[in-house]
Amino acid sequence: MQLLQTTDQYFSVRFKALVSDRREATVDVSGTVKDILADVKVRGDAAVQEYTTKFDHYSPPSLHLSADFIAERAAQCPPDVKAALELAAERIGFFHQKQLPQDIGYTDTAGVKLGLNWVSLSQVGIYVPGGRASYPSSVLMNALPAKIAGVERIVMAVPMPRGEINPAVLAAAQIAGVKEIYSIGGAQAIAALAYGTESLNAVDKIVGPGNAYVAEAKRQVFGTVGIDSVAGPSEILVVADSQNNPEWIAWDLLSQAEHDPSAQSILITDSASFAEKVIAAIEQILVNLPTKEVASASWKQHGAIILVEDLADSIPLLNQLAPEHVELCVDYPQELASQIKSAGSMFLGRYTPEAIGDYLGGPNHVLPTARSARFASGLSVYDFLKRITYLECNQQALQTIGKAAVTLAAAEGLPAHGGSVSVRLQ
Repeated sequence: MQLLQTTDQYFSVRFKALVSDRREATVDVSGTVKDILADVKVRGDAAVQEYTTKFDHYSPPSLHLSADFIAERAAQCPPDVKAALELAAERIGFFHQKQLPQDIGYTDTAGVKLGLNWVSLSQVGIYVPGGRASYPSSVLMNALPAKIAGVERIVMAVPMPRGEINPAVLAAAQIAGVKEIYSIGGAQAIAALAYGTESLNAVDKIVGPGNAYVAEAKRQVFGTVGIDSVAGPSEILVVADSQNNPEWIAWDLLSQAEHDPSAQSILITDSASFAEKVIAAIEQILVNLPTKEVASASWKQHGAIILVEDLADSIPLLNQLAPEHVELCVDYPQELASQIKSAGSMFLGRYTPEAIGDYLGGPNHVLPTARSARFASGLSVYDFLKRITYLECNQQALQTIGKAAVTLAAAEGLPAHGGSVSVRLQ
């Protein structure tokens, strides 16, 4: 764990190193992924079956899950978990419903009709992890915005190592209205969704988190299909003053550290004594934390505490780090929040732990990582919509603006462009 202080002589150098730290997998999987993608593209179902047998030790007659199988396994979801998923779906759905945009249409002073129509994607693939991380909440976060946007076909791919699956994942799929589900994981799942196979029709866009192989596969198929993003390890940055309970903040930092040894948790505070209390609380919690091995590795290798003279100084540092999650644990968080330009999602006040957003806050938990919050946003209804613009000129409107178009076409050396306009002006 790094301890940085803005008053230190070498702070700028150390902070720059923290900003540029790349925590992605050090093993290059691009070659392996390229081979898998090419194989599935050529051999289809046969290749997918072979990779499923090899990597998941699972060889069912069909990788398509039947309605009866889904219903049977989903029924095994504990009632309290299902009730929590239903509450989460209600809150997530309500928030994303508010995002639906309006079409634009108007006639300008030249008499030209202009507009923009929003249309949904036709078919979307959702990847849901099924290995170390099995997240029913991700099913809701990916499927519900697509459903609200109007996507007609939603396909889910989820690996089933040794034939096992978390019943809550299938319960979440039922709640979200996802019926077409395949027991496929890894790069082969991305290939099947992108290129299609004999039994699985290709989709237009793939969303959802996964391991290094899934992330690399999404990177390589982009262009053939759309993708949400190439996600990296989880991140949290907590801005906290000494009025907080250090144990609360310790739990918040570990909530992301337990995701992955490459995850990063950062605390910015104006109190050295508070920072020491948080460190002590983390060490105490780790002793009995079931995810101790992963969380401890993340905290020790990538964790950081930054001491500032004033919490206002945290904002420029935060905007450079552009973290996935930001907690502002102060009395008047809106004052700091209004200055934040680069963050995936913000959690304001002392009683808003980031974990609420992971499950049922309402906003999406699929967020930009690896500083991509500088230019990207979290998953939303907009990710499942396209914009189609239109123009309509009558004879008089074309007479009004057409001559300028002919002039510009001539200036660019494109006579057919100009001709298509001028022939209508004669």
